[in-house]
Amino acid sequence: MSTNIVSTPTHERCVTSYAARTQYKPGEVHPPHIKVKDAIDIHCHAHEGQQNPYDLARRASLAEMKGILFKSIPGEDPAKAVRDVQDDVNRWAENEGVQPIQCWAGYVCGRQTAPVSAKTVREMIDRGVRAIWLPVFNHAITLSTVGTYRRTIEGGNANGWHGPLPWDKAVELGHYNLAENGELKSEVKEIVRICADRNVALFFGHATHPEIYKLAEEVDKVGLKRAVIDHPYSPFLNVSPDMMKELRGRGILFNFTWDELSPLLGVDPQIMYNTIREVGPEHFTLSSDAGEPLFPDSVEAMRLVRGYMEAFGLNQDELYMVCTKIRRRLSDWNSTNRG
Repeated sequence: MSTNIVSTPTHERCVTSYAARTQYKPGEVHPPHIKVKDAIDIHCHAHEGQQNPYDLARRASLAEMKGILFKSIPGEDPAKAVRDVQDDVNRWAENEGVQPIQCWAGYVCGRQTAPVSAKTVREMIDRGVRAIWLPVFNHAITLSTVGTYRRTIEGGNANGWHGPLPWDKAVELGHYNLAENGELKSEVKEIVRICADRNVALFFGHATHPEIYKLAEEVDKVGLKRAVIDHPYSPFLNVSPDMMKELRGRGILFNFTWDELSPLLGVDPQIMYNTIREVGPEHFTLSSDAGEPLFPDSVEAMRLVRGYMEAFGLNQDELYMVCTKIRRRLSDWNSTNRG
């Protein structure tokens, strides 16, 4: 993949950031009682060792958010786990006299050593999952870019982290959505079709450019209206504005995240804003991709990513579009996740 420049030298970045941050005056902030009114986070982590989903749902309700899509949550049945969180926040909100958020469950294909399975995707949707992610952590591009746990490579109880793997080894150990002929694997094509038939959102995961283009073709072919490319400026995807312009005609949304803006990835918010303006705000969403202890919780992450984009130039109507309105195309699920 060609390199897409997403950051700038510190001195140059300081010039644009000071202009933005010194003029951004949204009103006094009262930690921890922040407001992120009407925001919907479509990429939230809350699995073991990360932020607690019950506490997060309550905090999001107090912040007047509309909803959270849990990409990860403890347990093997994410729909049930999210229903438990929804029941808890509903009871708590009634006692507190606040409006509870809506919670939705996602499912990530290819977790641990699990195969990518259309049958499993169908079962998860039947249980109540409303969004599917293609492989992420165990995708070959992840293994070749940042590495993985040593136990993934060596097996057993090996501790620690192994750095980036050669591509051939990464493909051998990890997931890749294309067959040897360059076409989507049959299971992946079936998953795209299932998502279209069941009106479920499909997130492309950590897909390479050849995979993204083939997935886009299939999305267009089957008429899937809820397709998303997460954190397009992460090194796993490295999607340029020109590539976004190619893909936007197929109805694919680009989901910018706090993860990209964080010190751990370091995307320049000016470049992120410029991209939204160049490609068109109607093609973007903003979310947290938070949960890890080194990040703010998802509510604060949503406040920050939304605040950055407002400070750099999005107006109120555009903020509502990227944080709330456009998400209704993805999260107009209401009670369908409760059965």
